[in-house]
Amino acid sequence: MQIADEVQDRVSESLNAGHRSASHVALGVAVCVALIGVTAGLSIARPQPVAPGAKPDRHPLMRAVWPSLFSVATLAALRVWNAPSGPARTRALAWWGALQASNMAVTVWRPRDRNAQVVAAVATAALTTVYARAASYVDPKAAALSAPTGFTGLAALAATPPH
Repeated sequence: MQIADEVQDRVSESLNAGHRSASHVALGVAVCVALIGVTAGLSIARPQPVAPGAKPDRHPLMRAVWPSLFSVATLAALRVWNAPSGPARTRALAWWGALQASNMAVTVWRPRDRNAQVVAAVATAALTTVYARAASYVDPKAAALSAPTGFTGLAALAATPPH
């Protein structure tokens, strides 16, 4: 049982779930898995159009996996979800919700021209930066999880709050 206890402790630490009930943690995991699933499903259902002269789109499985890689902020949100309740937690979760809504909108919208793609990328970077900063007030590890992925690397520059 020592190995099982150690695994449980590590999972609890990874999710910042030490003081939360199993049902609270399970609800957070379910929401995150559902959002990742919806994003992956939308990516399969609405593939990016092939540019003139370009190779055909990637395999459907790769179209599903790629957006999910950018959902690391979703995993970070689990740590915020499991943090003690308070205004900072509520604010961070609200920004995370805005980020998720924006990501889904871009996945459905599929900007085609370069200007629209730049606007979508900058909006994602900005929302991720704001989310990472808000998350850093609740759980610095959650902010650090958001920072190394894609455009979210920019978030690391502004995510450290003045303490």
